[in-house]
Amino acid sequence: MKMDNSPARGTRDLLPATVAVRDHVLARITEVYHRYGYQRIETPALENIERLQGGQGGENEKLIYRVLRRGLDEVVAAETRLDDLVDLGLRYDLTVPLTRFYGNNQASLPQPFRSFQFGPVWRAERPQKGRYRQFYQCDIDMLGEESVLAEVELIEATTEALAAAGLDGATVRVSDRRFLSALAQAAGLPEQAWTGLFITLDKLDKIGWEGVRAELPGRGLDTAQIDRLQETITGLRGVDPAKLGDRLAEAVPDLPDEVVADLAGTADALRALDGLDWEFDPTLVRGMGYYTGQIFEITHPAAAGSVAGGGRYDRLIGRSLGRDVPACGFSIGFERIVDLIEGAGSRAAVAVLYEADVPLPTVVGSARELRRDGRTVSPIRRRGKLGAQLGRLTEWGFTSVVHLRADGPTEERPLESR
Repeated sequence: MKMDNSPARGTRDLLPATVAVRDHVLARITEVYHRYGYQRIETPALENIERLQGGQGGENEKLIYRVLRRGLDEVVAAETRLDDLVDLGLRYDLTVPLTRFYGNNQASLPQPFRSFQFGPVWRAERPQKGRYRQFYQCDIDMLGEESVLAEVELIEATTEALAAAGLDGATVRVSDRRFLSALAQAAGLPEQAWTGLFITLDKLDKIGWEGVRAELPGRGLDTAQIDRLQETITGLRGVDPAKLGDRLAEAVPDLPDEVVADLAGTADALRALDGLDWEFDPTLVRGMGYYTGQIFEITHPAAAGSVAGGGRYDRLIGRSLGRDVPACGFSIGFERIVDLIEGAGSRAAVAVLYEADVPLPTVVGSARELRRDGRTVSPIRRRGKLGAQLGRLTEWGFTSVVHLRADGPTEERPLESR
């Protein structure tokens, strides 16, 4: 029987040209985050299943890859519960592992702690274009900072990192889970019905008000309540950032003063950042169950969904540490960024094409000399027709060639000019 050599469904092999783009994007992002003081950490791919299923991962908890306990018999007893067979799972994001990391190591970490993570995560997604079962996330988090300095710095650093990687024209959308809760309460909904309302509001950009209004009666709202809700949200869309605090207080009178002050403070700081395109979006929800305050996303005209997102999660670390710790994070959709950036990562690469009768010391010496200016240089033996081989070198990403013969090298020349 012939073995199937294709990657596992929902995963993929990455060719050198693709990896070069990924390396470029990661290098630019890393450079920016390091300038802001974020320190790289690593956490294991495997976490205890109880932590991953702790109720804070939202819909992602349904997509966990669970790992069987070691030492199980090949055949297990009938009616055995799956929970009795599983003790570990593959992480579905980098935030839940970070909270455990901080709980274990906070005594030796600076305060506030600026964390930077990059690594693979796994979700049992239905494979489709742009969605993979194994993919990479790139996160920064600030732990221990209770003021909106955290939100503002995360937004500034991440937008700067994306621009450095080559993604311009992005827009930041900002909201607050506390504002959404006050909005639901003002609409007259009991707390157990709030999530359903948020899910519907999150579809507004896709289905419009007509579609949203069609769903809301099923969420427990009558026509008058829907009218008031629509009026409130419409009035806050496109609000002047300089007047955000006043408009929020008017639109939702029961909104706590602390929330108004936090959002107004964020707005004032973001207004001072040159070139930042941002807006308050009263229908921004974010799906994770652990958010407790401000939330944000970055969108781009060329992307169907957001390219980065995050928010404040002040109560999540308490599960590990036994006390709440202010925390705020931003996650870049690394795979989407790579797909949007074309031609990144290309650099000068020289092929030292040598004939069979050229002495080996001459070959490696020529390559060594060419590398002195920082370029990528690879010796490759001459084979077959020269024109066909030069074509292959171009396909492999080489930008120029030096042809070594026994009677001495020719000059370096661009491959495009052949």
